[in-house]
Amino acid sequence: MSTTELIALILTSTLVYSTPLILTSLGGTFSERSGIVNVGLEGIMVMGAFSAVVFNLTMSPTLGDMTPWIAILVGGIVGVLFSLLHAVATVSLRADHIISGTVINLMAPALGVFLIKTWYGKGQTDNISVNLGYFSFPGLSKIPVIGPIFFKNTFLPAYCAILIAILAWFIIFKTKFGLRLRSVGENPQAADTLGINVYAMRYSGVLISGLLGGMGGAVFAQSISGNFSAGTIVGQGFISMAAMIFGKWNPLGAMGASLFFGFAQSLSIIGAQLPVISSIPPVLLQIAPYLLTVIVLVAFLGKASGPKANGKNYIKSK
Repeated sequence: MSTTELIALILTSTLVYSTPLILTSLGGTFSERSGIVNVGLEGIMVMGAFSAVVFNLTMSPTLGDMTPWIAILVGGIVGVLFSLLHAVATVSLRADHIISGTVINLMAPALGVFLIKTWYGKGQTDNISVNLGYFSFPGLSKIPVIGPIFFKNTFLPAYCAILIAILAWFIIFKTKFGLRLRSVGENPQAADTLGINVYAMRYSGVLISGLLGGMGGAVFAQSISGNFSAGTIVGQGFISMAAMIFGKWNPLGAMGASLFFGFAQSLSIIGAQLPVISSIPPVLLQIAPYLLTVIVLVAFLGKASGPKANGKNYIKSK
């Protein structure tokens, strides 16, 4: 394997595993910028994966190659609906954010497996026949050196996720909506006195997190797992939260951290083909992403400065 082929292999594998993390960590950023801690990202990803796989299996004979892309949108819509539970509990009913998110994480896999057993009569779905696959950019893939690495047989949803990250940064830091979102996450009382609807902004943040988290789960199911079961999404939501914290609640920082965690995850798959890495026991490569998550949380959680009103319920009368 040439150096160019080796680099292309590492980059493509990293992009595949990073894409769900990028989307979900961006969702967490929107939610926490509004002041709502969304621990339920894991459960939202589960429902996104479940709905995307069911849609794919059902509609692929009709929609063909477009099925996985439409299924990503379906996963996002289901994520919005599921995140609405968290929004109602935390914003309207003033429930504890951690408890509400934990309930969602416990409920989603059980609900998904129950529905799969009801509809398919077994504990997991069949493998999808139409997945996201790989894509070569016309023209760009023929550029010497750079083309084969970045634009040939690469993962197109990753480039879409990177564009979404840039758009998310622009929305949060360069638009009136983003300013209002950040203001209710920092000081909701002050924002309320200026006429900003704190509840509406917080609902918006949580629902956007549901959209992106559901899309992240849909991408994971259709590019990595290929089906849905209780073990399809295991820890991806929590790794996304770690990426969000590591990225200091900044969309571009969260994207960079997600790429780092995605690279760590990809090593367990492609490690056997890499010099030096191939000598490391596979089990160590498999636990590396989760170990890195713990290390990042321990090392950066105390130092990272999130929104000041993050996790605090707001009562308008006060």
